[in-house]
Amino acid sequence: QVQLVESGGGLVQPGGSLRLSCTASGIIFSDYTMRWYRQVPGKQRELVATVPNGGATVYANSVKGRFTISRDNAKNTVYLQMNSLKPEDTAVYYCNAIYINYSHWGRGTQVTVSS
Repeated sequence: QVQLVESGGGLVQPGGSLRLSCTASGIIFSDYTMRWYRQVPGKQRELVATVPNGGATVYANSVKGRFTISRDNAKNTVYLQMNSLKPEDTAVYYCNAIYINYSHWGRGTQVTVSS
């Protein structure tokens, strides 16, 4: 059974930082491209960052220079370091694992940026 479990969300003040983690089980983690998405109620899910295995990372323009995605294949974990957070970063953040036509999702973790 495939599971992706996100953690690290919470409430943070504008300008603060959070690090999200997503740990996968039931897949060969190194085969998968890992992505972070986010979603605000009433809006489409937005692709935030992508890290292939051994390839270049890609970021949405809205987070470029503030967020960093990384992965640790030995721990089956992908991270999203979020710095200089803004109120508009408030969303539920989802981890996604994709390989050929296989796609798996976590349940999400809430990030709230507010003073």
